[in-house]
Amino acid sequence: MRIGVPREIKDHEDRVGMVPGAVHELVAKGHEVLVEHDAGRNIGLTDADYVAAGAKIAPDADTVWSQAEMIVKVKEPLAVERKKLRRGQVLFTYLHLAPDPEQARDLIASGATCIAYETVTSPAGTLPLLQPMSEVAGRMSVQVGAQYLENAYGGPGMLLGGVAGVAPANVVILGGGVSGTNATLMAVGLGADVTVVDRSPDVLRRLIATFGTRVKTAFSTRDMVGRLVATADLVIGTVLIPGAAAPKLVTRAMLKTMRPGSVIVDVAIDQGGCTETSRPTTHTEPTYVVEGVTHYCVANMPGGVARTSTFALGNATLPYIVALADKGWRKALAEDKHLRDGLNVHDGAITHPAVAAALNLPLRPAEEALAG
Repeated sequence: MRIGVPREIKDHEDRVGMVPGAVHELVAKGHEVLVEHDAGRNIGLTDADYVAAGAKIAPDADTVWSQAEMIVKVKEPLAVERKKLRRGQVLFTYLHLAPDPEQARDLIASGATCIAYETVTSPAGTLPLLQPMSEVAGRMSVQVGAQYLENAYGGPGMLLGGVAGVAPANVVILGGGVSGTNATLMAVGLGADVTVVDRSPDVLRRLIATFGTRVKTAFSTRDMVGRLVATADLVIGTVLIPGAAAPKLVTRAMLKTMRPGSVIVDVAIDQGGCTETSRPTTHTEPTYVVEGVTHYCVANMPGGVARTSTFALGNATLPYIVALADKGWRKALAEDKHLRDGLNVHDGAITHPAVAAALNLPLRPAEEALAG
């Protein structure tokens, strides 16, 4: 199979779909890998590194998109990239379609086979291709939240962990999954006063077993979220329903109860955000203020630490890329239910039930698409 790796073009997105080590694995199996010129430059991966691994270097994106049978990316294709997709081509990347009807329409129109990292599952019920970036985003959320509590960034001038005789910041984390757990790890490590909210008693028990008395837990209800948000200095939203739009846990009315200069970091923004006032931002313009509360809603947070993120993501995606290349997408998906869960769009139809429900579009089940 000929696999294409284009350079990412989203704002400040320096991650790359494959590292030289992954290229070497695929070339050794007889596949061809076409990498766009300077695709990995900003994370220290040169064209020479890719050539040494066996890749061919394409002069531009058009060459990659036009010649590759499968495109491996990191972020969802932007409008200019979606125009390059064609029927029969495979796209393997993050898509996050639930809050993005325009992208969904374009992918449907392309006729391509689009497999989303974020809905691939594992036998344990986890999301193995979302997990590494959730780890990164969860840890980053505390870093950026602490930064925006500083005076220079519009905050009240608060040190997250406080000092002797001065109370630490009050951090409320919505969701105790992978991102939430990693955010908790960082916030507790910095000495913050941390409360994690979740609807699963098992998740809350796990957090207590992991962090002990260093973290407080709360069962998620509208009333509880409202009371906790009112006293929070930093709210981190990490809730996730695979493939579906994130629930709006924090309302505009709740913002009015928060202290001026407090901060919301909405990690769930890729799936629409878990705050009523959230909208996607970029690394260039990462924040905006509503009701006196700073919102940080960067939709590609891990792109801010692109080298770490690229290698972490590449470790997770390589086995699936190999399976798709060795077997072809149809056989690979037919043999692996969990990879099949990643199929979001095929031949002009939505194939994932949560995506179809979120977009109010007809569903063609993945099994039916494979049979066709």
